[in-house]
Amino acid sequence: MPEEYNYNTLLKSARAQLPKHVFETKRFEIPKPMSLIVGNRTILKNFDELVSTVRREPKHLLKYMAKELASQATIEGKSAVFMGKFGMIQIGKKFNTYVDTFVLCPECKKPDTKLIKEGRLAFIKCEACGARKAVPVVK
Repeated sequence: MPEEYNYNTLLKSARAQLPKHVFETKRFEIPKPMSLIVGNRTILKNFDELVSTVRREPKHLLKYMAKELASQATIEGKSAVFMGKFGMIQIGKKFNTYVDTFVLCPECKKPDTKLIKEGRLAFIKCEACGARKAVPVVK
């Protein structure tokens, strides 16, 4: 068997082609949504932190949260404002569902993913293991 087709050589070559962050062992910490109710509005104070942690577009997360909470929403500075009164637990559950559906890889459970839109379909593609899965389109 030629040396270039040796299992260990091929494995080393494949591992060398993977992104460096795949091999990091730091734990992915999801921040807790911090909200407060002001009158008939709920303000999600750390919206910018949530968006940067999950590496998703602010509009995508805002649309999802507004749809799940059956509310209108806007971004004001570093905060998101929802029309209606929603508790921190309720917002936290919706955010965790978003992370499970649109951020974590369905195979390896790593957050190293990106959303890809092909036509009318959306997919989550893992940069760590290469898995790909269809996800719902947020309208």
